[in-house]
Amino acid sequence: MSSAGSRASLEKRPDEVQTMFDEVAPRYDVVNDLLSLGQARRWRKVVVDAVGATPGQRVLDLAAGTGTSAEPYADAGIDVVACDFSLGMLKVGKRRRPDIDFIAGDATNLPFTDHAFDAVTISFGLRNVNDPQQALREMYRVTKPGGRLVIAEFSSPVNHLWRTMYLEYLMRALPEIARRASSNPDAYVYLAESIRAWPDQDHLAAWLAEAGWAQVAYRNLAGGIVAVHRAFKPEAEPAPAAGPLAKVRRARGRSR
Repeated sequence: MSSAGSRASLEKRPDEVQTMFDEVAPRYDVVNDLLSLGQARRWRKVVVDAVGATPGQRVLDLAAGTGTSAEPYADAGIDVVACDFSLGMLKVGKRRRPDIDFIAGDATNLPFTDHAFDAVTISFGLRNVNDPQQALREMYRVTKPGGRLVIAEFSSPVNHLWRTMYLEYLMRALPEIARRASSNPDAYVYLAESIRAWPDQDHLAAWLAEAGWAQVAYRNLAGGIVAVHRAFKPEAEPAPAAGPLAKVRRARGRSR
């Protein structure tokens, strides 16, 4: 991936992002632990607790990569599907955990039927989707009524000084560490820029509400470096609108 192609924006070319993750797959988990100063494992545990899945339920883990985020569910006897659009990541994961169901899929057009999962989760992958709002609608579609969605994503530190220090780390220290530890340091320049360009906690919460999710809430971790959002699909979905006027009224009701 060229340095020009690695520039982050909210309009991403899926083929370039996929190639980038294919290239970093072999050492991705090791480098992640290093760059997060060991916090990635703790963040994953918070996500698993927020999902709250139990044996007999079915969980979809999106942007699952090599399957480290799916492992806790499989280890607890929960039916988990690890889905990612990077074949390189999936191959590494399948070699490591052949007992987990790895499926290639695009978050904006998921290869699953409606109401297929009790819970859907995605950790540190939503910002890499070229149309994250469409992805939220797809997650809604494949979740059962009453089911839940949990998203962990890099966010915006709430303290101004902490935010300044964090951005300095992102744009200076993180690429240098990645240069020493990764086979594709340009990929981590992209990742740093994608974090900086990503909307804050309240914007993501608004996107969730617009996609139909209810009871939207989030919890800040590490002072807001990461936010874990949780939302639920209503037990009864809204009835189809009777006509143009009904559509306008319903849209206005959601925007309040």
